Amino acid sequence: MDSLVQTSEDLERLESHIQQLLSMADRLREENHSLQQRQEALVAERATLVAKNDEARSRVEAMINRLKSLEQA
Repeated sequence: MDSLVQTSEDLERLESHIQQLLSMADRLREENHSLQQRQEALVAERATLVAKNDEARSRVEAMINRLKSLEQA
């Protein structure tokens, strides 16, 4: 009878561990999804900032060229 009780306790413990693992897997899946969304947002933000930086660089270069042409005139 002791072995039957031991087996039952082992099964309950195993079931508890499995439930913990399932909960952890769910949390990790949600966290992964959240991180992927955040990464996509950061990539889009970076692209916007790179475009703005390129535009600003072009405008500054254009101003420098205009100033140089005024100096030579």
